[in-house]
Amino acid sequence: MATRPALFLFASVAALAMAVPAVAQIAIFPREQDIPDVRLGQRVQVDDGSCPAGQIKEVVGTTLTTTGVTRVKKCVPRLGTKKR
Repeated sequence: MATRPALFLFASVAALAMAVPAVAQIAIFPREQDIPDVRLGQRVQVDDGSCPAGQIKEVVGTTLTTTGVTRVKKCVPRLGTKKR
């Protein structure tokens, strides 16, 4: 009978852990040359000043080719304040 409360506690903690969404952090690099290999679907931001004010360059690994992952670059709205 002592295992029933422990099982209930374990199930409650597991349900809570699955309900909390994971916070995805997008890496920000100062130069595009500093980006390591981008994986398929990975998003990386580059703050090199090439986009208009209020925007930042985003590099996304889009398709898998024989030579590696193809990168697509575009300017997207900057979220939050600029960190130093």
